[in-house]
Amino acid sequence: MFQAATALGATPAQISSWMWALGLGMGLCSLVPSLLWRKPVMVAWSTPGAAVLATAAATGGFDLPQAVGAFLVCAAFITLFGVTGWFERVMDRIPMPIASALLAGVLARFGLDAFVALKSSFALVGLMLATYLIGRRLWARYAVPGVLIVAYSSLWRTDSCISAACSGS
Repeated sequence: MFQAATALGATPAQISSWMWALGLGMGLCSLVPSLLWRKPVMVAWSTPGAAVLATAAATGGFDLPQAVGAFLVCAAFITLFGVTGWFERVMDRIPMPIASALLAGVLARFGLDAFVALKSSFALVGLMLATYLIGRRLWARYAVPGVLIVAYSSLWRTDSCISAACSGS
């Protein structure tokens, strides 16, 4: 989401506001139904949606107001399709291999970008990969947070962290 907002030309203040609104919205949308139904309900942003937004932003064909407008229209359609049951009927007709292929197509660019990073940050990417593989074997639940901690500590220790990249702005 940070990459998409930056590519769309958002200012640091706009990115902070966007992340704050997303966090608050997802938190409330998780908390309220969980309290009402006494069952855990988790709401998060869509990984494919974020990938599509970042990819569309990278092309430079859209600006921030257009992206926000597209999100609002999509939110209205998602709400309409969810409330009416149309979404479930449509999804039941899409074979799982096709749905999986669509997701893979959207996420492929992000996976391939790891190989691009190998050119400039071989040691860091190798360390992150090793941490993930060892983490999955020893403490699978904490493998991804472990990779994040190792990456940030490595960048901080080597003073390679550019302040804008590490602060998320």
